[in-house]
Amino acid sequence: MDKIPLTRAGHTALNDELKRLKSKDRPEIIQAIAEAREHGDLSENAEYHSAKEKQSFIEGRIKEIEAILSRADVIDTAKLSGPIKFGATVKLVDEDTDEEKTYQIVGEPEANLERGKLNMKSPLARALIGKEEGDSVEVRTPGGEKAFEILSVAYV
Repeated sequence: MDKIPLTRAGHTALNDELKRLKSKDRPEIIQAIAEAREHGDLSENAEYHSAKEKQSFIEGRIKEIEAILSRADVIDTAKLSGPIKFGATVKLVDEDTDEEKTYQIVGEPEANLERGKLNMKSPLARALIGKEEGDSVEVRTPGGEKAFEILSVAYV
């Protein structure tokens, strides 16, 4: 099986989510199912069906996180340096709009564009890997060709 690269922060966040799902969410949903069963006929009990659906989601997420953590390759990004690679925090400027953006290149399980976490398999991350501060990159995005200049590279 392939290892899944995770930053230390990403690994901690997944562990925290797993603990919450097992210690808080799972017992709460089991209690909700028990209460819904007490209301009688399960075939027409919307509370019961909703609780069972939520339980299914929680159990699926627990399995997903456990699978990720069992294959996790935790990388201490603070020990890295040099050209852009996994874990780098990169500050870019869009050469067309002069809009500045900062992204950290992370593994798929912790990717979240709204939080500035860029999946290392994304077109932008693949274009950035191996580049250095001051370099320009061109990327084909769903919105067309984009050109970025790398303002800074840091490992934290």
